[in-house]
Amino acid sequence: MFFELIAVLVAGAGGAGLLLLVSRLSGGRLPRWLIPVGAGAAMIATSVSAEYSWFPRSRDTLPDHFAVAEVHQSRALWRPWTHVVPMVDRFIAVDGGNLRANEQTEGLYLADLYFFARWQPVRVVQMMVDCPGGRRADPMGGDGGAPVWREVGAQDPVLRTVCEEAGA
Repeated sequence: MFFELIAVLVAGAGGAGLLLLVSRLSGGRLPRWLIPVGAGAAMIATSVSAEYSWFPRSRDTLPDHFAVAEVHQSRALWRPWTHVVPMVDRFIAVDGGNLRANEQTEGLYLADLYFFARWQPVRVVQMMVDCPGGRRADPMGGDGGAPVWREVGAQDPVLRTVCEEAGA
């Protein structure tokens, strides 16, 4: 976050400097109010670029055995450009290299899910997935009780990704 703030400030100074140079080269024909407008436009462009590039940068730094299961695209009133092209602000990745098969039940796996969100720390959650049954058990409180299964169907992105990674 700190580096993005620095990048936005540097872009603002660069935008203002560029328009100041253009104004001088044109013999002062440009109105002086264009200089702060150029600074603001450069800052907004840098901020928008950083927001849209967050997901590809985050996804590309994941290890090879991670698979992105689900992405969340958002639109916001204060970001009018997101109504044209929605922005990915969070996603779920499955650690395919750390899947654990249940020894008693075929097609039952324990998977580590990683929840990534912009401006938030990564959360790791273990989830049980029943590939043949099309269901998954959300995390329990660790009280040793029986898991609570939810029927999600084969089209659930988390279930589908875990089962593909497991080869089930």
